[in-house]
Amino acid sequence: MNIPNSLTLLRIALIPVFVALFFADFFADTQWKNEVLTGLFIAAAATDWLDGYLARKLGQTSAFGAFLDPVADKLMVAAALVLLVQADPRAATAVPAVVIIGREIAISALREWMAELGQRSTVRVAMVGKFKTLAQMVSIVFLLYGKTPGTVIYDAGMWLLYIATALTLWSMVVYLRAAWPLMRVDAPAGRDERQSK
Repeated sequence: MNIPNSLTLLRIALIPVFVALFFADFFADTQWKNEVLTGLFIAAAATDWLDGYLARKLGQTSAFGAFLDPVADKLMVAAALVLLVQADPRAATAVPAVVIIGREIAISALREWMAELGQRSTVRVAMVGKFKTLAQMVSIVFLLYGKTPGTVIYDAGMWLLYIATALTLWSMVVYLRAAWPLMRVDAPAGRDERQSK
């Protein structure tokens, strides 16, 4: 356990706090609910940058951190998107949320499969993936803070969410194209049983 990994674990620990505050009764009629939720999400997102910076600066990179950091990011974004759909249950909000969460599941499965083949580096994070993550984070901040559909900040957040969704699909195509040559090869022995489930 080191400082960067502790920050990553803190980011994960903030998720249930974020969800609990979203549904807390004492927040129901307060005007500053969204400001608190936005601040909490920004604080969690900031640890995403900070843990990576400290890991490199302090020479504390680790296999555990490399595994945990993207997991924390995905959990945080998925939780926020589910809550945003709860707050604004329209197709305009639900569809991009489903696409983004579904892509994360698909790419995680792809990376696991590639790792079993010893080809994990083939699907390493591309630059488009970093832009996708940035667009997701900023859009969620705007949507949380904007609170009400029709306001300038909320609508800007929706546009950013659509941009994030487009980048999400684009990055998925990039990963699938990189993995496609191996997908066309017969599965290694021992995987038939798992693939039939």
